[in-house]
Amino acid sequence: MTTLRTADGETVALRDWPLASGAPRAVVLVVHGLGEHAGRYDRVAAELNGWGFAVRAADHHGHGASSGARGGLPSTGRLLDDLALVIDDTRRAFPGLPLVLLGHSLGGLVAASAVARGLRAVDALVLSSPALDAGLSTFQKLLVATLSRLAPGLRVGNGLDADFLSHEPGVAQAYRADPLCHDRIGARLARFLADEGAEVQAAAPAWQVPTLLIYAGDDRLVKPAGSKAFAAAAPPAVVTARCFPALYHEIFNEREAGPVFQTLRDWLDARFA
Repeated sequence: MTTLRTADGETVALRDWPLASGAPRAVVLVVHGLGEHAGRYDRVAAELNGWGFAVRAADHHGHGASSGARGGLPSTGRLLDDLALVIDDTRRAFPGLPLVLLGHSLGGLVAASAVARGLRAVDALVLSSPALDAGLSTFQKLLVATLSRLAPGLRVGNGLDADFLSHEPGVAQAYRADPLCHDRIGARLARFLADEGAEVQAAAPAWQVPTLLIYAGDDRLVKPAGSKAFAAAAPPAVVTARCFPALYHEIFNEREAGPVFQTLRDWLDARFA
């Protein structure tokens, strides 16, 4: 674990999973989901290490060991600003190596938004059940937009039901017992979730970064329709999409995660020999 400091004096907790020996093929930068933290990706990191990839992950502002009110944001674009900081640090730490963003859920939205906006150059993108459609009604979106102006510091329960993370009961139990997980979401973060998916969808037809989109067909936490729409609009030569119909939201933590990992490995092998 290391710590990066932002321009306004906040801290970003950064976790590394280096290879035991040998030179890495590339570095995979994991961008985690809402309410969780980078430490929950030990299983993913172990698989990637075994395939020859160095792995890093940072806790979002207001998450895990990073500073900030739980689920809060000092500005709507803070997650993107912090990701740019982490990418810059990663480029310095791994000079010359290809960099792959792997974003899950909220992290998938953040990573996809960074690519859509050209925030930083990356060599490849993996989206795992990305929150491209948060499922908010028109009224809820209006309410979020109003609160982000009138009460930007307001934080409420995020509504995430841990029972639908995975069909493996131990995943929900561990999530609830994890002191670094929380159920808070602030008005600014909710607005980011409500608005940013549309920006990513609008950029899909001109997508240029090689992307693997893998998502749960029985997702109860984000709408799979967002991933389907993105895949339909994006160039098929650039975006490879696969739906796992029977899986819940955390596809890497499912009982039947073998095909998910194999899909990821095959796609990475084809690009980083």
